[in-house]
Amino acid sequence: MQSTSPADAPVVREPLHAPVAHLVRGGVVEGVHYGSVVVLGADGRVRFQLGDIEAAFYPRSALKPVQAVAMLRAGLPLDGELLSLAAASHSGEERHLAGTRRILALAGLTEDDLRNVPDMPFGPAVRDAWIRAGRQPSRLAQNCSGKHAAMLWTARLNGWSLGDYLDPAHPLQRAVAETVEDLTGQRVAKVTVDGCGAPLFSISLHGLARALARITSAAPGTPEARVADAMREHAETASGSGRDVAALMRAVPGLLAKDGFEGVQVAALPDGTAVAVKIADGANRARIPVAAAALARAGVDPALLAGFAGEPLLGGGRPVGRVRPVHALDSVELSACG
Repeated sequence: MQSTSPADAPVVREPLHAPVAHLVRGGVVEGVHYGSVVVLGADGRVRFQLGDIEAAFYPRSALKPVQAVAMLRAGLPLDGELLSLAAASHSGEERHLAGTRRILALAGLTEDDLRNVPDMPFGPAVRDAWIRAGRQPSRLAQNCSGKHAAMLWTARLNGWSLGDYLDPAHPLQRAVAETVEDLTGQRVAKVTVDGCGAPLFSISLHGLARALARITSAAPGTPEARVADAMREHAETASGSGRDVAALMRAVPGLLAKDGFEGVQVAALPDGTAVAVKIADGANRARIPVAAAALARAGVDPALLAGFAGEPLLGGGRPVGRVRPVHALDSVELSACG
C-alpha cells in the first residue's frame, strides 16, 4: 500500500550546513567539518536537527534500499543474501562477484549485459589483490553491480527493454522514482547520473531519513521489510568484510544502516527512529562519528556505539586527537582516544 501524494520537492539551493565535527589535535581544533544531521523519533517527528535538512541533495548509494524496494514492488523475486546484494555498495569480494553472477544467471543474462561503469573493487585490500593479480577494471567488480544485475532481472521479468534500463524515462527507473517519492514523502527535485551510471534522485536529508524509517518499520512480508531483513541479516553482503556500516549494524540490534559517497549515512531502527547525516566536504572520516553521535541522541545505548566514536588522529605514530562531533550533538559522551 502506497502513502498519500508526496509533498513538493525540496528546494534546490546552496545548503545552509553547520559545523558537525571538529578535527582535534592535542586539544586544539585543527579543522572543522560542516554538514547536516537529522534525528527522527518513532512517531516521525524531527527530534533534533543541525544544519540544513530540507535542501535538495543527492543521497548517492544511501538510496539503494529504496531502489531495492522499488524492484521488489515491480516483481523481483529476491530475498536473503541476493536481495542484500541488490541493495549493496559492495567491496568486490568473491562472494559479491559470485552473487552478482547468480542474479544474472537467474535472469538468463551475463556480465556483458551490465551497463554500469567498469571499476576496480571498492574494498582496499580486495583492490590491492586485484591489481597484484594483473586484473583490469570490470563491471562485475564495480560496487553497484548487484544493483544493476537486479535492475536487469526486474526489467526482463516485466518485459521491458534491457539495453536502455538506465534511461530515466525507462519504465524501471520511473518505478524507482515513484517509490522514492512514496517513501520519502516528497517529490524528486532533480535527476542526474550517479557514478555507476544509474539515475540519481535528489531529495532532502529529512526525506532520506523518513524513507529508511518507513522501510524498517514496515509490516512483515512487505517489500520494505524484506529489504530491511535481508540487509540486516547479510550486512557484509550489503557492504564488505571490515566495513564500518556492517559493524554498526552488528553492534546495534535491529539497526539498518546504509552509507553513500560524499559523506552520506542513514540508519533506522525497527520502531521507525532514524538518523541521516551529510558531511558537506564528503569526508569519510567524519561520517561514522557524527552518525554515532546522532544515534546516541536518538536513544541508542552509547555503550553500543563506543567503537564508532572516530579513529584516533596520529602524531609521531601515537594517538594525539580525533574527529569529534560538535557539542551540539552530545547526548552522552562516547569513549574514544584523544
